[in-house]
Amino acid sequence: MTTLEVEDVGPHADPPRRRSRVGSVVRNTLLNLAAGGGVLCIVLVILAATFHISLILFKTGSMSPAIPAGSVALVRQIPAAQVEIGDVVTVDRPGRLPITHRVIAIKPATDGQVWLTLRGDANPAPDAAPYLVSTVRRVLTSAAGLAPVIVAVSERWVMVAVTLTISALVTWAFWPRDGSGRARRAKHRAS
Repeated sequence: MTTLEVEDVGPHADPPRRRSRVGSVVRNTLLNLAAGGGVLCIVLVILAATFHISLILFKTGSMSPAIPAGSVALVRQIPAAQVEIGDVVTVDRPGRLPITHRVIAIKPATDGQVWLTLRGDANPAPDAAPYLVSTVRRVLTSAAGLAPVIVAVSERWVMVAVTLTISALVTWAFWPRDGSGRARRAKHRAS
């Protein structure tokens, strides 16, 4: 016995295809955004590793007003011999956190090292002692107020939530739909 399926094509019919198209557009847009974000992250990681670029978060206001507390700076590691007076650089301090201040004096040392005298823009006096360095991280640019956002996004629960959301999106995008693949082929063979 053969059954004949009749589709409702009247003027008030709500075709499932329209909903399917909207869902498909939304699904494809979200999937493309996630894929683009993933590619962007990969490119940024490769560029950061290749050009020795990283981010520095500012907890204090010692560089205000140029770089206020809560700012994030994009920095690039360079040989200390390339530093110029007026540059804002980050230097590592043994056993302590790195410090980011403006270079106010440079004195050559041996083996590519230099003595840098630094001072925070908001500080009345230079740092207590000069720093002997062979490399520094020079500030390329900074953005005020982004440090708390980066800290929040770096939280474990946020990373888990983002990972689960993107995983759900990818699963949703590739999950078989009614009328897809096998169902369409079976319907086509029956007709």
